[in-house]
Amino acid sequence: MNEPALITAAQKGDLDSFNSLVLHYQTQVYNVAYRVIGEGDAAADATQEAFINAFKKIKSYKGGSFKAWLFRIVTNTCYDELRRRQRRPVSSLDALLVSDVNAADDEAQVQLATDKDSPTQAQERTELLEAIQNCLNTLSDDQRLAVVMRDVQGFDYKEVADTMKVGLGTLKSRLGRARNKMKDCLRQHHQELLPAKMRL
Repeated sequence: MNEPALITAAQKGDLDSFNSLVLHYQTQVYNVAYRVIGEGDAAADATQEAFINAFKKIKSYKGGSFKAWLFRIVTNTCYDELRRRQRRPVSSLDALLVSDVNAADDEAQVQLATDKDSPTQAQERTELLEAIQNCLNTLSDDQRLAVVMRDVQGFDYKEVADTMKVGLGTLKSRLGRARNKMKDCLRQHHQELLPAKMRL
């Protein structure tokens, strides 16, 4: 993919070029949104909204890491969704349970499609993924985003720092605190799901 050429064409209004960028980044964008928001449908909506915003703003892109520029928009979109949820929390326990089950099913389907685990191993993997998401949800928004981008999605430190508009030292400090909270949460609430070497 010739990303610079696609960006230049998209800035001139070429929708096909922008769609090529969408296809290239959509899985990463959705995965980050899903881990930050914690619910499949809302993550899909945030993904769509982020790409719409990116298309509207692409003329303002002035160079540098396009990936960091795009994920800054994704991050802001996710934060907007989280703020909306705080103002209007889920009022029905049934609705909350249904959304959690659907999100878990989506996650499990992705995992099962790529692995040849036994049914027991697949179930354990699904339960561990749910436990990780539960612990991610206990982090502050900034800590959660840092962990998702660096440890879940594998972005390098500079990409994460650029996206979050913080220095490397601040990012590493934030990650250190977030990782410790994740370890404590997993050991305290989901110890039985962890590999034996991580339980002590």
